[in-house]
Amino acid sequence: MTELDVPKLQRRLAEFAAARNWQQYHTPKNLVAALSVEVSELVEIFQWLTPEESARVMDDPERAPRVTDEVADVLAYLLQVCEVLGIDALAALDAKIDRNERRFPVGEGS
Repeated sequence: MTELDVPKLQRRLAEFAAARNWQQYHTPKNLVAALSVEVSELVEIFQWLTPEESARVMDDPERAPRVTDEVADVLAYLLQVCEVLGIDALAALDAKIDRNERRFPVGEGS
């Protein structure tokens, strides 16, 4: 797996939007709405699959590229939301994992 260079990806997304004069539309509200739509498109691929089919979705030559594209769209909008709101996505995730480890200690409920 390739290491994620979040700042580089955010710069590429910002440059892409700037070249098309789209920054005016990239408000937190609009980006979160677009993120929701993209997540829904990802859900749609899995909607009627059995658990077994969903586990093998990347083996399906028709579905795999769609899953990959929708995951990319979700990540793109999430990174843009983070950029606009000044959130360090990886630091936020790291802190959330720390909180979850404290909240759900090993051995409790498992």
